[in-house]
Amino acid sequence: MQTSHRRTTTLAGLGTIAVACVLVAIFRSNDFGSPSAGADEDPMTMAVSTTTVADPVDSSATNPGSADSGTLPGPGDLDPVTPTQCTIRARSLRVGDSGDDVLCLQRSLIEATYLTGAPSGVYDNATVGAVKKLQTERNLFVDGLTGRETALSLGIWPEEISLVVRTPKPAPGAVDLLGYPLSSVATSGPDAPPLPPDSGSGRRLVYQRAGQRVWAVDENEVVIRSWLVSGSKYDNELPGIHRVYSRSESSVAGDGESYFNLMVRWLKTSDDAIGFHALPIKVADNSLYQTEAELGQRLSVGCQRQATLDAEFTWEFAQVGTPVVVV
Repeated sequence: MQTSHRRTTTLAGLGTIAVACVLVAIFRSNDFGSPSAGADEDPMTMAVSTTTVADPVDSSATNPGSADSGTLPGPGDLDPVTPTQCTIRARSLRVGDSGDDVLCLQRSLIEATYLTGAPSGVYDNATVGAVKKLQTERNLFVDGLTGRETALSLGIWPEEISLVVRTPKPAPGAVDLLGYPLSSVATSGPDAPPLPPDSGSGRRLVYQRAGQRVWAVDENEVVIRSWLVSGSKYDNELPGIHRVYSRSESSVAGDGESYFNLMVRWLKTSDDAIGFHALPIKVADNSLYQTEAELGQRLSVGCQRQATLDAEFTWEFAQVGTPVVVV
């Protein structure tokens, strides 16, 4: 596979712009790619500006619950409370759930004065009401569910950095098994961390949310390449088997403040799109929203940001129809 022509096309179109999901928590920009693809946190829509392939739906609606509209805070706005030393293990909690995670949540809500009475260990209507009150007062997305941002606000979300595996920086000129140059956060073949359990079979991309890592696997179950990304802070990267349904060499955020480059969309809803693309660039001055060294952290509100070399690889590897397994 060749990359020089694609890189030339990309650089000619946007200079040195590497485009990706915008760091909304800091810059209040958009982090989703249009057309439609789903997001439980109601992101804003991207407007596709150039070459779009197999892109059947183009939503232009802006959701008033969007993180980019200022209704969702950044990490510094959460005012976390750490009343207990417990942490939850589940990625999200909702009505009907029960057990130790719910007990941990309820104790934290009681100590933060959002819930009264004794913890029952059952996610009941009173717990939903307490969570909604917290979400409203702390300017979070109000849905009564306990996901990452709500748990962070209560200080009961587990430490994530321990789940991220950083491989040694490749030697200058190092390439993957298909001959593509490796980024500073990429590796290949037997040097890659093992695939997560239950991550499918056949030629595919595997995205592990907990470890913020992607694997490109061939039809013989050989790992061609593996790299770190910056994925979503929220619970909108739905687990399961998806497929690439749309691609755009260049996209512009709906608010006009950021560029996306080499967008590969794999998840859609009636509102927006989630996909892989390169690091975000501010329209105002062509500066990056984050650095390559910050990959491995959850910094977007939906999409998976990649180093330029990894975005170029993904663009070539993940044609329309390519399976994307999210775990």
